[in-house]
Amino acid sequence: MLTPAERLEEILKLLDKLEDISADTPIVVEGRRDVEALKRMGIARNVVSIGKGLSIITFCENISRQHAEAVVMTDWDRKGGRLARSLKEAFEANGVKVNDRLRAQLVMLSKKEVKDIESMPTFIGRLRALANRQD
Repeated sequence: MLTPAERLEEILKLLDKLEDISADTPIVVEGRRDVEALKRMGIARNVVSIGKGLSIITFCENISRQHAEAVVMTDWDRKGGRLARSLKEAFEANGVKVNDRLRAQLVMLSKKEVKDIESMPTFIGRLRALANRQD
């Protein structure tokens, strides 16, 4: 089992990877709050919200016109899992390679304490506080 400091370090590494990838690959999230949460964590480029209005198929077709790859970063509740699968299928049907590994790794590192992207900044703050107490 990882200590809070080790979990924090792993999460920060994943966020660095996500920031690097976002230079030319869209990061697909569910809504506006997720976009804001990623910005607070230092990921401001190429974050795209599914939002309301477009079907998943149309949304993925639009992304596929400009990108050959996409990162799916939906919430890790049941609805987010279903959405991640739907996005993956629609992207792949349009020839877009889907990176869902980073989402899976964040899910594992946040365990049952966090179920969505918008809660990650607060969770990181808690891990920092716990890690500082252990030093």
